[in-house]
Amino acid sequence: MVLPSRNTRPYHVAKQQFLFEKIMSRIAQIFRYPVKGLSPEPMSKAELSPGRAIPLDRAFALAHGSTQFDAVNPKFLPKSKFLMLARNERLAALRCRYHDESQELVIEREGKQVARGRLDMPVGRQMIEQFFAAYMGDEMRGSPKLLRARNHTFSDMPRHCISLINISSLRELERVMKTPLDPLRFRANLYFDTGQPWQEFDWCAEGGGVDIKIGNEVMVRAFSRTQRCAATNVNLETASRDANIPLQLQQAFGHADMGIYLEVIQGGSIKLGNTVTPAE
Repeated sequence: MVLPSRNTRPYHVAKQQFLFEKIMSRIAQIFRYPVKGLSPEPMSKAELSPGRAIPLDRAFALAHGSTQFDAVNPKFLPKSKFLMLARNERLAALRCRYHDESQELVIEREGKQVARGRLDMPVGRQMIEQFFAAYMGDEMRGSPKLLRARNHTFSDMPRHCISLINISSLRELERVMKTPLDPLRFRANLYFDTGQPWQEFDWCAEGGGVDIKIGNEVMVRAFSRTQRCAATNVNLETASRDANIPLQLQQAFGHADMGIYLEVIQGGSIKLGNTVTPAE
């Protein structure tokens, strides 16, 4: 398995955080994706609340001009309404950083800043929208709209959730495909390793998922497997498609799933190294 390197991937993740190969049944990585479809931000810890996603995960989205959205009464919208890697692979060439205190989004390409703007101010949002209008060209349907709504997440699921990947399952897919895969293709919030491929699917039993304890405070409940789409086909280094992950999963294992969705039942703090265990 190829792991991101500080020298080749500008996600600014501390070297000691890359524990994919070493930690068993512990959180190896935590990520949030402030803008749907754009690059992840690594976290060393996160505060979770019942029924909520990781704070600021998919809090913003870049919608096509024809998309109708009521920020006062937000409703779930399918990902086809937004810019997304499944259709817009050139998004992978961008690296984004969101600064919580200033609410500023900074966008870089090949190590150079190409746009920045405060998302709490109309002029800042307009600067970001104008950049994507130019950058996406004909792939943009109408003028882009940067959306946000209070307590809303632009997830692919119609409910607040957290996504989790078992690295052992990913290794099984690598074995079948005979090639290393970047774990970040799967855009999960949490990465951990049970040492047993597909064990996480047992936690999504029909009629009610298994409760899982993370660290000493947090309780989550598995409720669905994560069906994979064309976004996973995008090589994050080259911003081009170089695989058909859903097809490979289907042919090898009879399903197109990798990872599971979790709902927060009991809130609290999580951090790197926390244990992940089914509740007794």
